[in-house]
Amino acid sequence: MILIKSKREIDFIRESSKIVAETLQLLKRYAKAGITTLELDKIAEDYIRSNNATPAFKGYSQAGSIDFPGSICSSIDDEVVHGIPGNRVLKNGEILSIDVGVEKNGYYGDAALTVAIGEISEEKKKLMDVTEKSLYIGIEQAVEKNRIGDISNAIQTYVESYGYGIVKDLTGHGVGKFLHEEPQIPNYGKKNSGAVIKSGMTLAIEPMINLGTHKVIVADDGWTILTADGKPSAHFEHTIAIIDGKPEILSIN
Repeated sequence: MILIKSKREIDFIRESSKIVAETLQLLKRYAKAGITTLELDKIAEDYIRSNNATPAFKGYSQAGSIDFPGSICSSIDDEVVHGIPGNRVLKNGEILSIDVGVEKNGYYGDAALTVAIGEISEEKKKLMDVTEKSLYIGIEQAVEKNRIGDISNAIQTYVESYGYGIVKDLTGHGVGKFLHEEPQIPNYGKKNSGAVIKSGMTLAIEPMINLGTHKVIVADDGWTILTADGKPSAHFEHTIAIIDGKPEILSIN
């Protein structure tokens, strides 16, 4: 069931999403060669808790997995999403995808971005640029009376024009009272398919785009998703609300 939110509920989601956005911008400043992903995780958790909020990912569980131990997901190069923060030191030339979720007042916000560590290759720059632009192209389709498939198709059409692989095993999702709600929002699909978009919906749209194959594998830790061919991946995400028939990005400063 897709939950339609009231203005009051959207304001709560906006507050959580704003903390997410601020946390991501803070981490973006600290994400340099020489720092560990665990150090970034500590910075994020401290900031989130200083805003009387809770890291949404910490302790999150899914079937067959350990509880997620981090406050952020930190995914480097061929790690697509759900990378566990640890003692790995960031190196010049890598790209780092950072995913942050926040719960405050019983409502969630969720967003992600990919950052360059030092000087990166033109190949990685282009992958990041296309992935980020595909997010906004998808958001443009999130208008009342369109369907979820219109978001999916817009992302797919743009990304595949560059020959990149679209991760199909993972999707965007509704967000609000729960971290993951209906509907699922694939990054590929047919126009005029799926649920009708209505005012009051709150959605997390998140293209996960691979330089090579769309195929992914799960690491031994049970969480980290990697590209099957070892090539890099990029990830961008925003929480949005459909207000007066149009999309508004909530996960911004």
